[in-house]
Amino acid sequence: MFDIILNPTSAKGGSQLAFEKIKAVLDENGVEYTVHHTDHPLHAKEITSELNKKEHTDLIVMGGDGTLNEVLNGITDFEKINVGIISCGTGNDFIRAAGIPSDPVEAINLILKNNVVYSDYLDLGHRRAINCTGAGMDVDVLVRYGKMKAFKGVAKYYASLLITLIECKFHKIALEIDGKRQEKSVFMIAAANGTCIGGGMKISPHSVTDDGKMNVVLINEMPKYKILPTLIKFLNGGKHIDSPYTEEYLADSVKIEVLDDGCTEVDGEVISDKVIDCRIVHNVLRIFK
Repeated sequence: MFDIILNPTSAKGGSQLAFEKIKAVLDENGVEYTVHHTDHPLHAKEITSELNKKEHTDLIVMGGDGTLNEVLNGITDFEKINVGIISCGTGNDFIRAAGIPSDPVEAINLILKNNVVYSDYLDLGHRRAINCTGAGMDVDVLVRYGKMKAFKGVAKYYASLLITLIECKFHKIALEIDGKRQEKSVFMIAAANGTCIGGGMKISPHSVTDDGKMNVVLINEMPKYKILPTLIKFLNGGKHIDSPYTEEYLADSVKIEVLDDGCTEVDGEVISDKVIDCRIVHNVLRIFK
């Protein structure tokens, strides 16, 4: 018996098409299931919290990274729930690192094998993140994207990226990794459990989702003529990681404080918090894989 949380607006309705495909597989195998549709922000979190009151729940999440984040934040008792992921969003970044198929039929067949493993996540105190949290240029792009009236979809994102680069600014941060504090001027910084942000851009190519560590990746301030070559490396499979302007740390905990007018993000959602204070949580969250 599965409970399915379906976000019908993910991928502009593509999640509904994905559901029709997995429905055929479930029906063919005689598997019982109940579908719970989301219809407002944080609804997936509310549904998860309610389902988690049962003695046990095998849950399937059908939506994007945002829906998955809501489900993670709705769990109240990790011992009573297993989470299956069928990504139907536009980014689908977490599954790239977790090794979960992007094809919905392959994903549901994997879930039906009933193989459950642990995945790490990030605990920020007041909320959780499954993939990545950070600050800097990528957050500036998200802020601009949210305000931009022109363009749609991918074109809107790249227009936001281009304008952000033209008006490029570095952000002042205070960084504390496993108790050691330093101040930096950065192009961008990420505390990552997953490897990618923004629909496949490898900010942290060395991340492993079940190793009990987060990867903290900083791209430091650089001469402005170096930004484009570094960005090209970033977009080209995460090759920025070898740049002399990049630092990478393995950490159990990190505190990032934005000291200027910048914002922060959690799993692709811009938040107003100036401080990210997070730790890695290991061997608690169970997923089908």
